[in-house]
Amino acid sequence: MKIKYWFVISLFSAVSSYAQLLPYKNPSLSSSDRAKDLISRLTLEEKAALMCDQSDAVPRLGIKKFNWWSEALHGYANNDNVTVFPEPIGMAASFDDQLLYRVFNAVSDEARAKYNQWIKDGNENKRFLSLSVWTPNVNIFRDPRWGRGQETYGEDPYLTSRMGVSVVKGLQGPADAKYRKLLACAKHFAVHSGPEWSRHELNLNNVNPRELYETYLPAFKALVQEADVREVMCAYQRLDDEPCCSNTRLLQRILRDEWGYKYMVVSDCGAVTDFYTTHKVSSDAVHAASKAVLAGTDVECVWEKYPFKNLPEAVEKDLIKETDINKSLQRVLEGRFELGEMDDDAIVPWTQIPASVLNSKEHQQLALEMAQKSMTLLQNKNNILPLAKTSKKIAVIGPNAANEPMLWGNYNGTPVKTITIKEGIESKTGSDKIFYDKACDLVEDKVNQSYFDQISFEGKKGMRATYWNNPNREGNSVISTQITNPIKMTTAGQHEFASGVKLEGFSAKYETEFTAKATDNLVFKTGATGFFELIVNGKSIAKYTNWRTVPGNISFPVEAGKTYKIEIHFAQSNNWQANLEFDFGKEFDINFASLIQKLNGIDTVVFVGGLSTLLEGEEMPVSYPGFKGGDRTNIELPAVQRKCLKELKEAGKKVIFVNCSGSAIALTPETTSCDAILQAWYPGESGGQAVADVLFGDYNPAGKLPVSFYKNSEILRDFEDYSMKGRTYRYTTDVLFPFGFGLSYSKFIVGTGKLNKSKIKSDENIQLTIPVQNTSKRDGTEIIQVYVKKVNDTDGPLKTLKAFKRVAVNAGNKENVMIDLPASSFEFFDAASMAVKVTSGEYELYYGTSSAAKDLKMLKVLVQ
Repeated sequence: MKIKYWFVISLFSAVSSYAQLLPYKNPSLSSSDRAKDLISRLTLEEKAALMCDQSDAVPRLGIKKFNWWSEALHGYANNDNVTVFPEPIGMAASFDDQLLYRVFNAVSDEARAKYNQWIKDGNENKRFLSLSVWTPNVNIFRDPRWGRGQETYGEDPYLTSRMGVSVVKGLQGPADAKYRKLLACAKHFAVHSGPEWSRHELNLNNVNPRELYETYLPAFKALVQEADVREVMCAYQRLDDEPCCSNTRLLQRILRDEWGYKYMVVSDCGAVTDFYTTHKVSSDAVHAASKAVLAGTDVECVWEKYPFKNLPEAVEKDLIKETDINKSLQRVLEGRFELGEMDDDAIVPWTQIPASVLNSKEHQQLALEMAQKSMTLLQNKNNILPLAKTSKKIAVIGPNAANEPMLWGNYNGTPVKTITIKEGIESKTGSDKIFYDKACDLVEDKVNQSYFDQISFEGKKGMRATYWNNPNREGNSVISTQITNPIKMTTAGQHEFASGVKLEGFSAKYETEFTAKATDNLVFKTGATGFFELIVNGKSIAKYTNWRTVPGNISFPVEAGKTYKIEIHFAQSNNWQANLEFDFGKEFDINFASLIQKLNGIDTVVFVGGLSTLLEGEEMPVSYPGFKGGDRTNIELPAVQRKCLKELKEAGKKVIFVNCSGSAIALTPETTSCDAILQAWYPGESGGQAVADVLFGDYNPAGKLPVSFYKNSEILRDFEDYSMKGRTYRYTTDVLFPFGFGLSYSKFIVGTGKLNKSKIKSDENIQLTIPVQNTSKRDGTEIIQVYVKKVNDTDGPLKTLKAFKRVAVNAGNKENVMIDLPASSFEFFDAASMAVKVTSGEYELYYGTSSAAKDLKMLKVLVQ
């Protein structure tokens, strides 16, 4: 009660002084009026600076420095002590948009708490610690080779729309609030889904209008019209010869004119620079800046040397008018006023969110619940799962069994605590009932036993990392941190090496000590883009400057009992992105015969493998067989893992394969070599617990695939061909595991559905009632899916998702599931009007438990 009283008194005191303020400082005025007044007081140079993602302060007007770039993909990224939820592709498998809203309400609370504490400590707003978050990614995961597909909500436009709307609402806060909690951003607009290696010069010509409006745009439209998203990010590539960030068709005609979007557009980082460096549509930065603003791009993101800072020169050259700049800046400043960052904390309720929400018990439980709901059981021969909690020993092996960072996904924060899959299983059986062996690496045909856990510096485990914002490690350092996991760092995707460290022009020193337990030959595993030097006991054993990262192995002899001081000197060089990899230990040839011998007497093996975000992600320096630049060149399981699973099966073991990946894997051979397959995605800080809960039956899986799992790489089309023909469940049935598929430990029977009417007008809604019976002895949840097909529409999708609903059914019980289908469920592209609309005709309505024909029943609907 005292807090409420204080807030009311503070509010009254603040309001009473408004009349004395300049209009732009007066919070009783609208954001629009305040922005208009502030613009009238700015110089042209100040206006241009305020349209950069790292916006300069304007001290004479009391305008603080502001950064537009933070990330909240599945937690507040590039920050520590935050809650790390599953990667979005995993959360999509939950088909639970209500839970997703709760997740992102928690994420926005943590973002505000981090920001509040940072500012209260007297710091300036900075990149990755701001109130503008470039989330969600609502691109369509059309090809499983795309490394960033893990950031999306899958291959279906409707599922992506529903999940995306929940993300935005959770991030921005209540629609009727005076201030936004955060500003969310729909990205990457539009028609963007790889390849990573060609995104800066890719030109997509002749994208079918139907596919544009039915596949690539619906999620963006939903976020604009239903979630009132405050930012849209334009993509790197060209669409019909014009870069997305200067594409008037996208940014003006579709986004603003057709959809009514009235807020700001931000560029992807470096996208405007691409106009004159890779796309060659502008002659220089001056022309690029004016071109982008005139098309509707309001904020530019780049590492340095902003083309937008050339806007005053563009005005001088009559390339753009100052009124055009004012129009863009108006949208930018309205966003800042909506956040309340220029107002007194006393009248902005979000400033009161305390640091105690960070990784709170409630948020930890939420992360576990989402991880559990993301678990997708693909195969369970002879009901081998769930495993019994007996005294019998089981083996837990594989490269991801004890891998913490894999669980975090990409664009991630760092949690307070992570439960690995090995630890989760041990919590069910006790560590004495588990035999653990890494068995193999993810890709390499040797296995490395890391000694990183045996190093320390000045009494602290790991390596001490010290950073300077200059290339020569001179003067005062920016920050020192302790690194406790093998190093894998990159500035790709605009990731800082540490808080406050610039993306270019920085240097670092890493220091630790290692005392050898035995005389042996160790291997340093290194790789760097930039300047790299490895020093052991004062002697340089490797030194180079590379424009790309080439993994290297350096053999080094050690003597028992001797201590070795290990140093790495590193510096970002030229305009290259910085990359650094380092680990060391003992390397062994993989000996599966030896592994099988170790497993003597053990019948059941849990193999935890798949991929990791060190292999798939955004524009990465990866060149292993099957991988290229963050994407994949084939979708098979890496050969070394495939061989290991085969050897285990041939040895007579019962093999349970836990596949961790952000994308679909062609698991055709694994359906033979494995008794059970659990798709675990990158499940976040509580992922290990969630996996174990499913394996041992403490949680009944209900996750469904948000992407199709194909049989092999051969059936995939050209990666750079954006035609949907032959892609996703909407245009092919040639798959191994279909979209929407996932097993349960319960047995469900879907009965005959009933419509409240089978003939409707084009603006009418209908209701479908579906009986779902649980015939097993175990309570469970089924996800009922509804698909629609327009009859005689030969160019249209085979079917397309239009509704879904989670339904919990107790053992032996039956539930009637009621699903409302709005008129928009029957919208398809109409070539005559070049628009998506409901047209008269016959429609087929499919309902069931996956997109596969065998799992669906059909009703007909006539639209008059």
